[in-house]
Amino acid sequence: MAIRMNKKTSKVKKIIKKAPKPSALKVKSKASSDFKLPNTKYTEAIGRRKTATARVRIFEGSGDSVVNDQLIANYFEGIRNAASIYMLPFNLTGTKGKFTVSAKVSGSGKKAQLDAITHGLSSALVKHNPEFRTFLKPAGLLTRDDRTKETRKVGMGGKARRKRQSPKR
Repeated sequence: MAIRMNKKTSKVKKIIKKAPKPSALKVKSKASSDFKLPNTKYTEAIGRRKTATARVRIFEGSGDSVVNDQLIANYFEGIRNAASIYMLPFNLTGTKGKFTVSAKVSGSGKKAQLDAITHGLSSALVKHNPEFRTFLKPAGLLTRDDRTKETRKVGMGGKARRKRQSPKR
């Protein structure tokens, strides 16, 4: 005769993940509508670095400098001397405090995005006043830095410059 096996009857438990409460989410310091941007005319330019692209607008007048709907100081808070890097075009041309910056950046990392914004700011300043070119060109701010990551080659073991393994004998 066949022996009957006692089967365990277990119920499958459903795990339901709860969404975090809105108060627990990280709150931005200012909403995009709270920024003070002048309603004056603006000059627009594009800056690039690696795979980062920055669309930069400079407004005449004072206000809050914004990158991707965040204050520029908050957006680049993890980068050393970020303020001195993006203020360099204004310091060279003597227009510090006369313009407000609004930028949309995408691609690459934060450092490359910062360099893209600096490139875009320099181009926008030259569009605004062509005489600024004499200050920005020698500093290398109008030249696009085209150094990018080298593409990987097929059969090279996953790295771009790695050599193939040669047989011992």
